[in-house]
Amino acid sequence: MLAWFVVAQAQRTERAPYTSWPDYGGSPDSMQYSALTQIDKTNVGRLEQAWFFPVPDRKGNFGFNPIVANGVMYALGPANAIVALDAASGDVIWSHAVEGTGPGNRGMNYWESADRSDRRLIFGAAGFLHEIDTRTGETIRTFGTDGRVNMREGPFRPLGGPSGTAGRVFENLFLTGSTTGEGYGSPPGDLRAFDVITGKLVWTFHTIPHPGEFGHDTWPKDAWEWAGGANTWGEISVDEKRGIAYFPIGSATHDSFGGDRTGANLFANCLLALDARTGKRLWHFQAVHHDIWDYDLTTAPKLLTVRDPSQPGKMIDVVAQATKIGFLYVFDRVTGKPLWPIEERSVPKSDVPGESAWPTQPFPTNPRPFARLSFSVDDINPHLDEAERARLRVILQNARNEGVFTPQTVTRDQISVPGEFGGSNWGGAAGDPATGMLYVRSSDQPALHRLRDAGATGIEEGGTPPQRGRAVYAQRCESCHGQPEPAGIRSMDRSIVMDLKALGRDRIRSTVRSGLGQMSAFPPATISDAQLDALLVYLENPAAGAAGAPGVNVPPRQTLRPIEGITRYIGPLGSLFRANNGLPAIGPPWAEIVAYDVNDGTIKWRAPFGTVRALAAKGITDTGSPERVWRNGIVVTAGGLIFAGTWGDATLRAYDKDTGRVLWQRELEANPEGIPSVYEVNGRQFVVFCASGSAVAPEGNIVFVPGKSSAQGYHVFALPP
Repeated sequence: MLAWFVVAQAQRTERAPYTSWPDYGGSPDSMQYSALTQIDKTNVGRLEQAWFFPVPDRKGNFGFNPIVANGVMYALGPANAIVALDAASGDVIWSHAVEGTGPGNRGMNYWESADRSDRRLIFGAAGFLHEIDTRTGETIRTFGTDGRVNMREGPFRPLGGPSGTAGRVFENLFLTGSTTGEGYGSPPGDLRAFDVITGKLVWTFHTIPHPGEFGHDTWPKDAWEWAGGANTWGEISVDEKRGIAYFPIGSATHDSFGGDRTGANLFANCLLALDARTGKRLWHFQAVHHDIWDYDLTTAPKLLTVRDPSQPGKMIDVVAQATKIGFLYVFDRVTGKPLWPIEERSVPKSDVPGESAWPTQPFPTNPRPFARLSFSVDDINPHLDEAERARLRVILQNARNEGVFTPQTVTRDQISVPGEFGGSNWGGAAGDPATGMLYVRSSDQPALHRLRDAGATGIEEGGTPPQRGRAVYAQRCESCHGQPEPAGIRSMDRSIVMDLKALGRDRIRSTVRSGLGQMSAFPPATISDAQLDALLVYLENPAAGAAGAPGVNVPPRQTLRPIEGITRYIGPLGSLFRANNGLPAIGPPWAEIVAYDVNDGTIKWRAPFGTVRALAAKGITDTGSPERVWRNGIVVTAGGLIFAGTWGDATLRAYDKDTGRVLWQRELEANPEGIPSVYEVNGRQFVVFCASGSAVAPEGNIVFVPGKSSAQGYHVFALPP
């Protein structure tokens, strides 16, 4: 403990804003900005690795954003433990074991009392909120019940567990969204604030409004009793001066069909401004009415001060929201008034029986979109052979394909562009408070969908275990992880099969029971032990479950009231429209950094974000990376730089923030994931990147660079001492 004491005493003085990294994303306003200038455009080429902390046993998604306070780094370590490290050297100070599936894989929160005598880490794990003492790593037993709070307990219905993304601390409150799942019977996405000291619930905001609450009339009258989702699983921002919390809200469930939830469905898909102390609604903006595309709001709202277009010579505090759709909306931070007009425009009608798609959607007139909103045959990837291009052309021509708001259908394929993994996602934007510039990490990930009857997923109990497991998968997993066999393993999320092989049955079983990240938990009441056994057998060999033999009817997660005349439909989410070699069906660029001047809404530059190594070897380097870049965050600094890593090509980069030119890069043997952290200790500036090495390249896929577990962990860089 002496090492901790020495480091802490050296760092006790109050820091200037944006000079450390004590919060997820760097600061309560989620700017992903550092005011440090030691590393700049002139010397960034001299960066060298200062230290590396390995986390070789971590499996699955691993994009943790370490926080740094008082010279100590707090991060997710080996064996799912929370570790405290000397931020200058990487030496371990303490390690705290976490039960079950471990903490959320993106971040946690730091709180300290006004006199700094009480310092705590707050994180979610296995459905509970936990707190530990930052100095000792010991559980704070006075928080909640023996150091934890059950987030799934609700006064009316079971609720979602902690999100994999960190919440936000404001004064003595912990503000948080939840994980609800994407399918029918999911819990509602209530927003909540807990007392940091006691763990007591202070306020709740119902994102699916109860009777008498604003927005209740935008749902069926009893929807609050059974509808789900509309949760914040993304990143929260707080205006500490005004006490306003900004929540980006996800879509209602089922993500692809809304015939049973007629109406606009407030507060799903909203940017929601609440009084952080009371949970009172101040204003909202709904970016997608009655979402049937999974166009959640995920990226943290960015709090900037820019020129007021309506009052020349004056400045205005704004909140800017980047979206999966590729739109950037900008509002007066206090009133919610748009800086530039937003138009309600007609969008295509749904032909799905019982669907009640909304006739219009909001389009900003300024700024221009940062992602592509359409996909024609002229856009097919030119880096494919002619036979593959011809195959994709037939699919494209036969699909329903009418732009960004094309509804899914039961009669043919549908093209979604930029897709539910497109636009901006986790950590997808960084703001510069000194200039009013906003840098958006954009991705074009067109997807291919088709709905089917939700009741046609299994028949009588019986058949082989893989066949019964296939039915469980179709009912419980398909909406997030892709359509099961016999559609083909390419339709299924490849990570779910590879993770089973890497992790083993016990770990996957624990994940299903406890939930992980944005995946909700499935207790025995929703998936029995026998059904879970069958599911695991199926995942070990998906082809064995595809014989069309009897399956099993899985009971719904909670009783869903039938709606007269409505047949519920399901469909896969994230079914990326790809060629057989893994390249996107659409041509590049597949990922970019887009630089906006929010003072006038103009785009100053665009630059490719990553490469495909197989194409780069042929001299084709301006493509951007198509592989999981939605998991890559960016950071901007006062030193004139943007730091980021890219999945797929396993490369770290520093860009000139004024031009987008790459000034430094370093290849790793693991794939960078999450938001980098930037901090200073004893006069030396550091940049830390989290990298994941557990993924396995699918057969025939040329865009996916597998990582090595030995390179998985935290790579920390600095200038030579």
